Amino acid sequence: MTETVTTPTTTIPGLVAGTYSLDAAHTEIGFTVRHLMTKVRGTFQEFTGDIVVKDSLEESTANVVIELASVHTRNDQRDGHLRSGDFFDAENTPKMTFASTTLKAEGDDYVLAGELTIKDVTKPIELAFEFLGVEQNAYGQTILGFEASTSISRKEWGIDFNVPLEGGKLLIGDKVDIHLDVQAALQA
Repeated sequence: MTETVTTPTTTIPGLVAGTYSLDAAHTEIGFTVRHLMTKVRGTFQEFTGDIVVKDSLEESTANVVIELASVHTRNDQRDGHLRSGDFFDAENTPKMTFASTTLKAEGDDYVLAGELTIKDVTKPIELAFEFLGVEQNAYGQTILGFEASTSISRKEWGIDFNVPLEGGKLLIGDKVDIHLDVQAALQA
């Protein structure tokens, strides 16, 4: 059995060292991508993740596993296409993962760097990270919250399906904006 360490960290009031698990009911992992003239927004409904806060924040880590078949864009036909080999190939590569490598302060905010793996392609990314605070929930658990965002080129992960349009344009943009709204609970 692992014992939870409750040593306060030095830079964020109320934050204690330990393992925090993502609260799926209060966390959103989402994306936005251009489609013709508008943007399509989607989320992933199934994921797990842990944030291990160390006494030194720079030594803290985060690991997240996302079930690609859980993609949800409010359109069943589109969701099915996203699960197919044209995009995520969720049958053969069912998981997307993120494993952090560094966390560094940048003013009042942070940059969380790590390795993102989609369709067996792993590449480094950096997330702009805004820490929202530490609170106690109604059950007495210590909860932390943050928002993070980044943009990636989907082609770099082998997700390059598209439909050419008149004038040399394409149906789907290459740039994908990723946004995270996270609440995580300290594990006992």
